Amino acid sequence: MAEVADSLDAQVRAADPDRWLSSRFVSDPQARAELIALYAFEAELMAIPTRVTQPLLAEMRYAWWREQLDGVWAGVARKGHPVLEALTGLVGRHGLDRAPFDALIEAHIGRVHGEPHDLDAFYVGPMQVAVRVLAGPGHEAGVVAAGRVWGLLQTGRSEAAGTLRPDANRALRSLPPAAFPAVAHTALRHREEAEALKRLRLVWATLGGRV
Repeated sequence: MAEVADSLDAQVRAADPDRWLSSRFVSDPQARAELIALYAFEAELMAIPTRVTQPLLAEMRYAWWREQLDGVWAGVARKGHPVLEALTGLVGRHGLDRAPFDALIEAHIGRVHGEPHDLDAFYVGPMQVAVRVLAGPGHEAGVVAAGRVWGLLQTGRSEAAGTLRPDANRALRSLPPAAFPAVAHTALRHREEAEALKRLRLVWATLGGRV
């Protein structure tokens, strides 16, 4: 199990370094591994357009992932697939709703066909799931604005993200400290910054509970 967790951790570190850095602020090893499993699932979906060039082929791969979610929610992991095995375990432990996962897959299918980014499906929904994993249900509404700020930053709309940031910070006041690593990466403004500087930003954000 430790070997699988290390493999997923390495996958996320390579594919999603900002959220990997924020996950370092989860003190409980199991909770951190569960957060990484969520991010590894997203990394798998993000990688599909880089592996196939035809939208139809990409859609077929996304359809495969959607079919695999049937097994995940039935509690029957696909043996030998570390992401699906990890996802099956955490879905059962936390009673996660399937809707955000389906919405994320549908948003990816839309993207390969040239549709605009669905900020809620790509960024808000996954952040809400991450918060539930770290702190239990009841905190999802508090991270909607933070999820949209993160989405705006990821899609190159930094000015709009800055405008929305005060609303995000007001909503985050009620977020339990244990859940903050699920949103901490929203404090990172620039992908190209050195990792050491990003770590400092995350420390400051975590101490203040603000992004």
